[in-house]
Amino acid sequence: MKLFRIGELAKTASVSERTIDYYTKLGLIAPEERTQKNYRLYSHETLTRLERIVQMKQEKYSLEEIKQSLEKWSLVSTEEQVASKLTSLELHVQQLEREVNELKPLLGEMKPVQARKMMAGLLTKSAGTMEALKILLENTMM
Repeated sequence: MKLFRIGELAKTASVSERTIDYYTKLGLIAPEERTQKNYRLYSHETLTRLERIVQMKQEKYSLEEIKQSLEKWSLVSTEEQVASKLTSLELHVQQLEREVNELKPLLGEMKPVQARKMMAGLLTKSAGTMEALKILLENTMM
């Protein structure tokens, strides 16, 4: 099992060593073990957790909200996490389907050129997102 010293972890996660110290003091991450010279060593799971923290910070979550979220995630198994995320995705897809059905009558009232122009950019983005989701699910099923 690969263990990272603080500098290696910081570089790999694209954060500062000071940030890692701060997150360790807050209890958001913890070293896996210490060397005889008292260097902190962090596991790959800590790197994954740190990447999740960075992502949530970018999404404007507070550190307290992140801590609560991480505590909840650590209480459930990986299988439950995946099931929860897939259920959430399914609900989002159902909501999108409802919204598309609401748009159909409005698009029918528009001139064909206007409707095509409105849908062109959206369809490209949606198709890319759906294809990425399909590939992700296919690769994890192998």
